[in-house]
Amino acid sequence: MPLLIFNISMWLILKQVSHHPMVVACHCEGRGWRFLGESDLKSKFWGRSIQLDPVGTLTLEFDDGEIFQWSKVTTSIYNLILGKLYCDHYGTMKIQGNQKYSCKLKFKEQSLIDRNPHQVLGGVQDKNGKTVASLFGKWDDSMHYKINGDSRNANGSEPHLLWKRSKPSKHLTRYNLTRFAITLNELTPELKEKLPSTDSRLRPDQRCLENGEYTKANEEKLRLEQRQRQARKMQERGWKPRWFVKEKGGETYSYIGGYWEAKERGNWESCPDIFGQVSTDQNFD
Repeated sequence: MPLLIFNISMWLILKQVSHHPMVVACHCEGRGWRFLGESDLKSKFWGRSIQLDPVGTLTLEFDDGEIFQWSKVTTSIYNLILGKLYCDHYGTMKIQGNQKYSCKLKFKEQSLIDRNPHQVLGGVQDKNGKTVASLFGKWDDSMHYKINGDSRNANGSEPHLLWKRSKPSKHLTRYNLTRFAITLNELTPELKEKLPSTDSRLRPDQRCLENGEYTKANEEKLRLEQRQRQARKMQERGWKPRWFVKEKGGETYSYIGGYWEAKERGNWESCPDIFGQVSTDQNFD
Protein backbone atom coordinates (compact mmCIF):
# COMPACT_ATOMS: atom_id res chain seq x y z
CA MET A 1 0.00 0.00 0.00
CA PRO A 2 1.72 3.22 -1.10
CA LEU A 3 1.76 6.52 0.75
CA LEU A 4 2.13 9.65 -1.37
CA ILE A 5 3.28 13.06 -0.15
CA PHE A 6 3.37 15.96 -2.59
CA ASN A 7 4.01 19.68 -2.40
CA ILE A 8 5.39 22.39 -4.66
CA SER A 9 9.06 21.47 -4.17
CA MET A 10 9.02 17.67 -3.80
CA TRP A 11 7.05 14.42 -3.99
CA LEU A 12 7.48 11.13 -2.13
CA ILE A 13 6.14 7.62 -2.69
CA LEU A 14 6.56 4.77 -0.20
CA LYS A 15 5.48 1.21 -0.97
CA GLN A 16 5.50 -2.03 0.98
CA VAL A 17 7.31 -4.22 -1.55
CA SER A 18 7.54 -7.40 0.55
CA HIS A 19 5.33 -8.83 3.28
CA HIS A 20 7.70 -11.50 4.64
CA PRO A 21 10.14 -10.03 5.42
CA MET A 22 8.36 -6.69 5.66
CA VAL A 23 10.29 -4.28 3.41
CA VAL A 24 9.28 -0.72 2.52
CA ALA A 25 10.82 1.02 -0.51
CA CYS A 26 10.72 4.76 -1.12
CA HIS A 27 11.49 7.25 -3.87
CA CYS A 28 11.52 11.01 -3.37
CA GLU A 29 12.35 13.80 -5.80
CA GLY A 30 12.89 17.51 -5.28
CA ARG A 31 14.53 20.39 -7.12
CA GLY A 32 17.94 19.06 -8.15
CA TRP A 33 17.97 15.91 -6.00
CA ARG A 34 16.54 12.40 -5.58
CA PHE A 35 16.31 10.24 -2.45
CA LEU A 36 15.73 6.48 -2.64
CA GLY A 37 16.13 3.41 -0.50
CA GLU A 38 14.41 0.59 1.34
CA SER A 39 13.83 -0.22 5.00
CA ASP A 40 13.90 -3.61 6.70
CA LEU A 41 14.55 -4.53 10.34
CA LYS A 42 16.19 -7.39 12.18
CA SER A 43 15.01 -7.48 15.77
CA LYS A 44 16.30 -9.04 18.98
CA PHE A 45 14.15 -9.27 22.10
CA TRP A 46 16.04 -9.11 25.39
CA GLY A 47 13.14 -9.41 27.83
CA ARG A 48 12.84 -5.83 29.03
CA SER A 49 14.11 -4.27 25.81
CA ILE A 50 14.11 -4.82 22.06
CA GLN A 51 16.97 -4.14 19.64
CA LEU A 52 16.22 -3.05 16.06
CA ASP A 53 18.96 -3.30 13.44
CA PRO A 54 18.03 -1.58 10.15
CA VAL A 55 18.88 -3.38 6.92
CA GLY A 56 19.23 -1.59 3.60
CA THR A 57 20.99 1.35 1.99
CA LEU A 58 19.74 4.91 1.60
CA THR A 59 20.88 6.98 -1.39
CA LEU A 60 20.83 10.71 -2.07
CA GLU A 61 21.61 11.76 -5.66
CA PHE A 62 22.13 15.28 -6.99
CA ASP A 63 21.73 16.47 -10.57
CA ASP A 64 25.45 17.39 -10.73
CA GLY A 65 26.34 13.69 -10.32
CA GLU A 66 27.25 13.71 -6.63
CA ILE A 67 25.91 10.70 -4.70
CA PHE A 68 25.86 9.87 -0.98
CA GLN A 69 24.95 6.45 0.46
CA TRP A 70 24.53 5.36 4.08
CA SER A 71 22.78 2.94 6.43
CA LYS A 72 20.95 3.65 9.69
CA VAL A 73 22.34 2.87 13.14
CA THR A 74 20.88 0.50 15.75
CA THR A 75 17.82 1.52 17.77
CA SER A 76 16.93 -0.01 21.14
CA ILE A 77 13.71 0.51 23.10
CA TYR A 78 13.96 0.00 26.87
CA ASN A 79 11.57 -0.65 29.81
CA LEU A 80 9.01 -2.50 27.71
CA ILE A 81 7.51 -4.13 30.81
CA LEU A 82 8.17 -1.77 33.72
CA GLY A 83 9.38 1.81 34.03
CA LYS A 84 9.44 4.80 31.73
CA LEU A 85 9.69 3.79 28.07
CA TYR A 86 12.61 5.35 26.18
CA CYS A 87 14.77 4.66 23.13
CA ASP A 88 18.39 5.12 22.16
CA HIS A 89 20.25 5.21 18.83
CA TYR A 90 23.84 4.00 18.73
CA GLY A 91 26.51 2.72 16.37
CA THR A 92 28.58 4.09 13.51
CA MET A 93 27.02 5.66 10.42
CA LYS A 94 29.25 5.87 7.35
CA ILE A 95 28.07 8.28 4.66
CA GLN A 96 29.99 7.39 1.52
CA GLY A 97 30.33 10.00 -1.23
CA ASN A 98 31.41 9.40 -4.83
CA GLN A 99 33.25 12.71 -5.32
CA LYS A 100 35.08 14.98 -2.89
CA TYR A 101 33.73 14.10 0.56
CA SER A 102 32.56 11.30 2.83
CA CYS A 103 31.50 11.32 6.47
CA LYS A 104 31.58 9.10 9.55
CA LEU A 105 29.30 9.66 12.56
CA LYS A 106 29.53 7.88 15.91
CA PHE A 107 26.27 7.64 17.87
CA LYS A 108 27.35 7.09 21.47
CA GLU A 109 25.43 4.38 23.33
CA GLN A 110 23.77 5.61 26.50
CA SER A 111 24.89 4.13 29.81
CA LEU A 112 23.18 4.07 33.22
CA ILE A 113 25.52 6.73 34.61
CA ASP A 114 25.70 8.87 31.48
CA ARG A 115 24.86 12.48 32.36
CA ASN A 116 25.15 13.68 28.76
CA PRO A 117 23.25 11.14 26.61
CA HIS A 118 22.43 11.09 22.90
CA GLN A 119 25.82 12.42 21.77
CA VAL A 120 26.90 12.26 18.13
CA LEU A 121 30.51 12.89 17.09
CA GLY A 122 32.08 12.63 13.68
CA GLY A 123 33.98 14.18 10.85
CA VAL A 124 34.01 14.89 7.13
CA GLN A 125 36.90 13.43 5.12
CA ASP A 126 38.11 14.40 1.66
CA LYS A 127 39.01 11.86 -1.03
CA ASN A 128 42.54 11.59 0.45
CA GLY A 129 41.20 10.63 3.89
CA LYS A 130 42.00 13.99 5.51
CA THR A 131 39.44 15.24 8.04
CA VAL A 132 38.33 18.68 6.86
CA ALA A 133 35.45 19.30 9.27
CA SER A 134 34.23 18.10 12.66
CA LEU A 135 30.61 17.35 13.56
CA PHE A 136 29.16 17.23 17.05
CA GLY A 137 25.84 17.46 18.86
CA LYS A 138 22.90 15.34 19.96
CA TRP A 139 20.50 13.37 17.77
CA ASP A 140 17.48 14.66 19.72
CA ASP A 141 18.51 18.33 19.96
CA SER A 142 20.92 19.87 17.45
CA MET A 143 24.08 19.32 15.38
CA HIS A 144 26.97 21.70 14.68
CA TYR A 145 29.98 21.62 12.38
CA LYS A 146 33.43 23.21 12.55
CA ILE A 147 35.86 23.60 9.66
CA ASN A 148 39.24 22.23 10.69
CA GLY A 149 42.17 24.62 10.80
CA ASP A 150 45.18 24.78 8.50
CA SER A 151 48.65 26.29 8.86
CA ARG A 152 47.18 29.79 8.69
CA ASN A 153 44.33 29.12 11.11
CA ALA A 154 45.32 26.51 13.65
CA ASN A 155 42.10 26.79 15.64
CA GLY A 156 39.81 26.37 12.65
CA SER A 157 36.47 28.12 12.28
CA GLU A 158 33.81 28.83 14.88
CA PRO A 159 31.05 26.23 15.30
CA HIS A 160 28.10 26.62 12.91
CA LEU A 161 24.59 25.27 13.41
CA LEU A 162 23.55 22.52 10.96
CA TRP A 163 20.06 21.85 12.29
CA LYS A 164 18.06 22.24 15.47
CA ARG A 165 15.04 20.37 16.69
CA SER A 166 11.79 22.29 16.35
CA LYS A 167 10.01 23.04 19.59
CA PRO A 168 6.91 20.90 20.23
CA SER A 169 3.52 22.47 19.72
CA LYS A 170 1.89 24.20 22.67
CA HIS A 171 -1.21 22.14 21.91
CA LEU A 172 0.11 18.56 21.94
CA THR A 173 -1.84 15.82 20.22
CA ARG A 174 -2.31 12.34 21.64
CA TYR A 175 0.86 11.04 19.97
CA ASN A 176 2.73 14.40 19.88
CA LEU A 177 2.39 14.60 16.09
CA THR A 178 3.45 17.77 14.31
CA ARG A 179 0.92 19.90 12.43
CA PHE A 180 2.30 18.49 9.18
CA ALA A 181 2.27 14.84 10.27
CA ILE A 182 -1.27 15.00 11.59
CA THR A 183 -2.59 16.05 8.16
CA LEU A 184 -0.94 13.23 6.16
CA ASN A 185 -3.94 10.93 6.56
CA GLU A 186 -6.53 13.56 5.66
CA LEU A 187 -8.93 12.31 3.00
CA THR A 188 -11.30 14.64 1.17
CA PRO A 189 -13.93 13.48 -1.38
CA GLU A 190 -11.97 15.15 -4.20
CA LEU A 191 -8.74 13.41 -3.18
CA LYS A 192 -10.41 10.03 -2.68
CA GLU A 193 -11.48 9.98 -6.33
CA LYS A 194 -7.83 10.27 -7.46
CA LEU A 195 -6.27 7.59 -5.24
CA PRO A 196 -5.56 3.95 -6.14
CA SER A 197 -7.34 1.28 -4.10
CA THR A 198 -4.02 0.44 -2.41
CA ASP A 199 -3.36 3.89 -0.91
CA SER A 200 -2.79 3.72 2.86
CA ARG A 201 -5.19 6.61 3.45
CA LEU A 202 -8.01 4.22 2.55
CA ARG A 203 -7.25 1.80 5.42
CA PRO A 204 -10.56 1.31 7.25
CA ASP A 205 -9.02 0.25 10.58
CA GLN A 206 -6.85 3.36 10.71
CA ARG A 207 -9.80 5.59 9.82
CA CYS A 208 -11.98 4.02 12.54
CA LEU A 209 -9.20 4.52 15.09
CA GLU A 210 -8.92 8.20 14.21
CA ASN A 211 -12.69 8.56 14.56
CA GLY A 212 -12.64 6.98 18.03
CA GLU A 213 -14.46 3.82 16.89
CA TYR A 214 -12.11 1.49 18.74
CA THR A 215 -14.21 -1.69 18.64
CA LYS A 216 -14.81 -1.38 14.91
CA ALA A 217 -11.13 -0.50 14.38
CA ASN A 218 -10.09 -3.77 16.04
CA GLU A 219 -12.58 -5.73 13.93
CA GLU A 220 -11.23 -4.15 10.76
CA LYS A 221 -7.67 -4.87 11.85
CA LEU A 222 -8.43 -8.57 12.30
CA ARG A 223 -10.14 -8.66 8.90
CA LEU A 224 -7.19 -7.00 7.17
CA GLU A 225 -4.81 -9.49 8.79
CA GLN A 226 -6.77 -12.19 6.99
CA ARG A 227 -6.25 -10.29 3.75
CA GLN A 228 -2.52 -10.13 4.51
CA ARG A 229 -2.40 -13.93 4.62
CA GLN A 230 -3.71 -13.81 1.06
CA ALA A 231 -0.95 -11.37 0.13
CA ARG A 232 1.64 -13.71 1.63
CA LYS A 233 0.40 -16.56 -0.55
CA MET A 234 0.57 -14.26 -3.58
CA GLN A 235 4.16 -13.32 -2.76
CA GLU A 236 5.15 -16.97 -2.43
CA ARG A 237 3.73 -17.59 -5.90
CA GLY A 238 5.92 -14.88 -7.42
CA TRP A 239 3.94 -11.70 -6.78
CA LYS A 240 5.84 -8.50 -7.69
CA PRO A 241 5.29 -4.92 -6.44
CA ARG A 242 3.56 -2.53 -8.84
CA TRP A 243 5.75 0.59 -8.71
CA PHE A 244 9.16 -0.82 -7.74
CA VAL A 245 11.48 -3.52 -9.09
CA LYS A 246 14.24 -5.41 -7.30
CA GLU A 247 17.60 -4.94 -8.96
CA LYS A 248 19.31 -8.08 -10.26
CA GLY A 249 21.91 -9.54 -7.93
CA GLY A 250 21.06 -7.21 -5.04
CA GLU A 251 18.51 -6.24 -2.40
CA THR A 252 17.84 -2.72 -3.68
CA TYR A 253 14.42 -1.68 -5.02
CA SER A 254 14.15 1.02 -7.69
CA TYR A 255 11.10 3.04 -8.68
CA ILE A 256 10.12 2.10 -12.24
CA GLY A 257 7.66 4.93 -12.80
CA GLY A 258 4.05 4.74 -13.89
CA TYR A 259 2.25 6.05 -10.81
CA TRP A 260 1.79 9.64 -11.92
CA GLU A 261 0.91 8.52 -15.44
CA ALA A 262 -1.81 6.23 -14.08
CA LYS A 263 -3.10 9.03 -11.87
CA GLU A 264 -3.25 11.40 -14.84
CA ARG A 265 -5.33 8.87 -16.77
CA GLY A 266 -7.38 7.89 -13.73
CA ASN A 267 -6.67 4.26 -14.53
CA TRP A 268 -5.99 2.05 -11.50
CA GLU A 269 -7.05 -1.28 -12.99
CA SER A 270 -3.68 -2.84 -12.13
CA CYS A 271 -4.15 -2.11 -8.41
CA PRO A 272 -5.95 -4.82 -6.36
CA ASP A 273 -8.64 -4.04 -3.79
CA ILE A 274 -6.56 -4.92 -0.73
CA PHE A 275 -8.98 -3.37 1.79
CA GLY A 276 -12.21 -4.95 0.48
CA GLN A 277 -14.13 -7.88 1.89
CA VAL A 278 -12.57 -11.35 1.71
CA SER A 279 -14.38 -13.72 -0.64
CA THR A 280 -16.03 -16.60 1.25
CA ASP A 281 -14.82 -19.16 -1.30
CA GLN A 282 -11.14 -18.32 -0.77
CA ASN A 283 -8.90 -20.16 1.68
CA PHE A 284 -5.84 -18.28 2.93
CA ASP A 285 -4.65 -20.83 5.53
